[in-house]
Formats: sequence, C-alpha cells, structure tokens
Amino acid sequence: MKKLKNAILFTALVMLTACSNSGNPFGGNSNDTFFGNDMGDISNPTSPAYFQQAIGDRVFFAIDQSNLSPEAMNLLSSQANWLMTNGDYEIIVEGHADEQGTRDYNVALGARRANSVKEYLNSLGIAASRIQTVSYGKERPIEICSNESCYSVNRRAVTVLNNLGS
Repeated sequence: MKKLKNAILFTALVMLTACSNSGNPFGGNSNDTFFGNDMGDISNPTSPAYFQQAIGDRVFFAIDQSNLSPEAMNLLSSQANWLMTNGDYEIIVEGHADEQGTRDYNVALGARRANSVKEYLNSLGIAASRIQTVSYGKERPIEICSNESCYSVNRRAVTVLNNLGS
C-alpha cells in the first residue's frame, strides 16, 4: 500500500511539473507577454518580443505604494506609443505585490498598481476598452526569498499583450 501511495504521489508531482511554466514556478503568464506561442522576432518593432524586450513589459513600485515613479512613466509612455502604432493588441495589466502583509492587503495593493498603470496609459491616449486589469497580490512572485532583493522585483505591474487578430 505504501508503494502505491508513493507511486501516486510521484506521478502527481511529475504531471504538475510538466504542466508548470518553466520560468515561473507558480504558473501564470507573467514571463510570457503574449497569449499564444509566437512572440515574434525582437528585431521586428511590431512584434510582442520587441515590446517585451526592447520597450519593457513591467514597471516597479516602492514599498506599499501604487504611485508611478518617473522611470515607470517613461516606460509606460513607450508602451503607449507602441500600442498606438499596433492597434490590433489589447492588454491586461497584472498587479503584483511582495510577500509582506496579508493576502487581502496585497490583492488590493496589486489592484491599485494595475489601475495606476491603466489610468496612466489611458491618459496617454490608449482607450480604456483596450486595457483590462487583474491583481495577483503576492501569489505570483518572480523571486522567492524574504529580503529586499526579492521584494523589490515582486512589487510590479506587468503589461501582457493580447493580439485581437489571432
């Protein structure tokens, strides 16, 4: 009976590992910036790969803050320019938090961060109908450790592209 139990646990672990996103142990699409498999060529300025790598798909926040820094505003201005040129994309802005604080607090903080990005992009001319938001709070960290080096990269908003033509 013990061998059967171990075999079932091993099989479940293998299946879970096979289904997970290799870049994010918690699954999700924060490391992918496009719904689908084809990110395109980074040298093509209309490709999702270019958006993610040349422009940047994430902005970072200070502790317990949802206001945008000047660096974040500059990056979001570049995102807005790209989105205006590439009107066949809509976006989802994912709000994230570090592990400090309660789950409920971090979900609310992630929502405020995502909404700050949405409002700023909207103020730059991106239609609100092209922007959705979601908060993952502290549930999808990029780095896992209990110190500032991890906290700082987990306090973020990520812009995820969705091609309306596919």
